[in-house]
Amino acid sequence: MASTHDHPGEQAAQDPIKLISIRDTPLSVDEVLRAVGDDAAGGTALFVGTVRNHDGGADVDELGYSCHPGAEDEMRRIAGKVAAEYPVRALAAVHRVGDLRVGDLAVVVGVSCPHRGEAFEACRKLIDDLKHEVPIWKHQRFSDGTEEWVGA
Repeated sequence: MASTHDHPGEQAAQDPIKLISIRDTPLSVDEVLRAVGDDAAGGTALFVGTVRNHDGGADVDELGYSCHPGAEDEMRRIAGKVAAEYPVRALAAVHRVGDLRVGDLAVVVGVSCPHRGEAFEACRKLIDDLKHEVPIWKHQRFSDGTEEWVGA
């Protein structure tokens, strides 16, 4: 009798990277959720990063994101690494650049896997690695008139 791990749905998909994009237009959680939909996935995990109204004890009024021209290629490289480490059925990541206001979506990532634990772990790995390795910089402007740059 074959084990359940022998079923094709328990394995990573052949081409699991469905959507990688950096854009200057508003992001859509629904777009990412649709991109990672897979009938063999029992778990889908999403992470939505929004612009918050504070950082380091200071009130944030707005911020801008900018990126290196190779940032999208770096996102794709990281997505491939995550897909190789986990049984990813589908993966998507989109990041916003340009000026954003408090509450705007800055990044949306999603991963679907055969099981929920794998989906959570892969999604966490994806967003953590994107945040630490992709050359995207955040320029925060604070209520007191000060500003700072933050980024990978």
